[in-house]
Amino acid sequence: MANDGPDEKLAWELRCLEQIRRGDRAAFGELYAAFAPPLYADVLLPRLGSAASAEDALAETFRSALEKLGEYRPQGGSIFGWLARIAMNKATDQYRQRARTGRALASFESLIAPLREPAEPQIERRIDRRRLRTAVDGVLDRLSPRYRRAIQLRMLEDLPRAECAARMETSIGTFDVLLLRALRAFREAWLEVHGMREDP
Repeated sequence: MANDGPDEKLAWELRCLEQIRRGDRAAFGELYAAFAPPLYADVLLPRLGSAASAEDALAETFRSALEKLGEYRPQGGSIFGWLARIAMNKATDQYRQRARTGRALASFESLIAPLREPAEPQIERRIDRRRLRTAVDGVLDRLSPRYRRAIQLRMLEDLPRAECAARMETSIGTFDVLLLRALRAFREAWLEVHGMREDP
């Protein structure tokens, strides 16, 4: 496509779209190969600032575009503008998701902070830490195994997001969503058991 003029490129896009609507996976691959690089480099990476986040948003962009392809109506311009709008929305969604996850992480961090402090010689301090760990473990046991595993890996073992995602056999973006839901479930269970609210 590099040597084609604007009219040829638009005609090629229309042919691709028609073939994709008929279920042609190869045509979708061509469209992806043509538009994924500029969407990643020009739209997503500058907004998200993280290669992993941009890659997740790119995958979500094309998944969403494929689902909404029936709604797309060419208006004489390239489909790139339509894809770019979807990509910007995905970047915004991910940015908001990161902010929510950050708040939830801070809340859980403040709760378990005493567990990460160096061991104190005073018996009372050791007892308090044991009680807190027992309380945290008791609430974790009330969660689904998947939620419990996400919190264990990220919060208690302090592993990087990428490694947590790999161990749970999912993408980083999906892991972030899973962790946020797990932390919300933990908060609800904590309040149910202990009747006191940690800082939001």
